[in-house]
Amino acid sequence: MNRWSRFLFGLLLALGVIFQIDVARAAGPELGPAPGPAVEKTAPLTAPRDSAVSHGPIPALPPSYVTKDLGWLELAYPPAAAERVQPILENAAAVKAELTRTFGVPVLERVTVRVAPTFADMARLAPADAPPPAYASGVAYHGRHLVLLTMMAPRGAEATDLFEVFQHEMAHVALEDAVEGRHMPVWFNEGLAISLSNEGRFDRTQVLWNATLSDTLIPLSELDRSFPANPFEVNIAYAESADFVRFMLRGSDRVRFAAMIERIREGQPFERAVAEAYNADLRRLELEWRRNLDQRFSVIPILTGGGLVWVLVVVGLVVAYVRRRRRTKAILARWEREEAIEDARIARALADADDTKDGIAPITTVSLKVEQDGAWHTLH
Repeated sequence: MNRWSRFLFGLLLALGVIFQIDVARAAGPELGPAPGPAVEKTAPLTAPRDSAVSHGPIPALPPSYVTKDLGWLELAYPPAAAERVQPILENAAAVKAELTRTFGVPVLERVTVRVAPTFADMARLAPADAPPPAYASGVAYHGRHLVLLTMMAPRGAEATDLFEVFQHEMAHVALEDAVEGRHMPVWFNEGLAISLSNEGRFDRTQVLWNATLSDTLIPLSELDRSFPANPFEVNIAYAESADFVRFMLRGSDRVRFAAMIERIREGQPFERAVAEAYNADLRRLELEWRRNLDQRFSVIPILTGGGLVWVLVVVGLVVAYVRRRRRTKAILARWEREEAIEDARIARALADADDTKDGIAPITTVSLKVEQDGAWHTLH
């Protein structure tokens, strides 16, 4: 196989890896979901963490807990969690500053955050009338500026990324502050928290790419009050919600985003505030966002140079393949040389043995030379 044949083979192999998508295509309206075939049910990328509503008393902290007061943030945690909460203590001020800049208004004047070792411990720290959802690693209590976090995932034995979950929940609290508790669509609330905490970015990109190519995106209007129950659609809902919020916050549109928040704060409904701030209604923005997705994820831009990231992935895979082939070839060549040396040694030993058997003294002045790594070596 010549060099160009190997390159072509490597390119096709790379493209085959990249274009392994779950196709669930079916006919449907332009902005409507397609039912598609049955798919394997997997856990959502990000478990729902909608703010809980509680009016009951907040339980007292265990006596052993350590409390750190940063003025605007009171963080309580068990002594064993000191190392795990350090990123929160070191970066909490930066998180607040970024959220204030995003919303354009003061937020997070006073927040209480409690860290529990396990989900069961987190439930004991929660108000009795509003226990945390069984799937949540964190929960923010609406109107109470209370956030609970667990060090261990509620399912399985996996440790949570405390700082990531902290960022997620603080985004919920900050949004509530920014709009003074007014209604916000579920997709916006969750999409904002996921986007700003940057959680599961690679997985979300893969889900969004598959949904774009298979035409299974869900209209935002269907995600206003709740997300779908189907795990496959839940993954799509979270991925597209986060990406649409990213789309609203890109570049100079951050000014428009802050203007939208201010209008909602003043009492305007969400969709009207979007239309006035962005000079386009929500449906038009959604169409623009979908065109942006087509440019980023469609097959043609990837092959013609528009999808730079994916082109780099293809090139990287091809280069890795070519290097592996060269390395394998070099190893085989070395093995052949070593085998030739070993064969020569065996032949010389057999010749010496035959001479001794026949009573002929071995000739010691004659040497055998072999080539190895470009140099000749004498065998003794």
